[in-house]
Amino acid sequence: MPDHRHDRRVELMQDLFACTFNSGSIEDCLEHRPKDSVIYQIVVDLSSIDEQIQQAAPERPLSEVNKVDLAILRLIVFESNSKKTPKKVLLNEAIELAKDFSGEKSPGFVNGVLAKILLTE
Repeated sequence: MPDHRHDRRVELMQDLFACTFNSGSIEDCLEHRPKDSVIYQIVVDLSSIDEQIQQAAPERPLSEVNKVDLAILRLIVFESNSKKTPKKVLLNEAIELAKDFSGEKSPGFVNGVLAKILLTE
């Protein structure tokens, strides 16, 4: 049976990833989106989300983080901040996304960063 929440997170992560390749800034990605869309809400809250990520991984500037990993981190941090999804579910989901869509070392990196953010709140 398909997991619609997982499928939705995959779509959102891919959409967020695509926004990082805009010719302008990531905010340009909002141009044709309704204000109640998840991507719009993530981008509006991006400075706060990125600050949380940077504090959890101070040795790695965000500009050096793999774009897929960054999209996963941003999505999961946003969901953690805005919904009541259990933290361990979010952590497991992020690891699965990293395994499916990113590099060999990505699941460990994503797990380490999110464990600091989600499990110490």
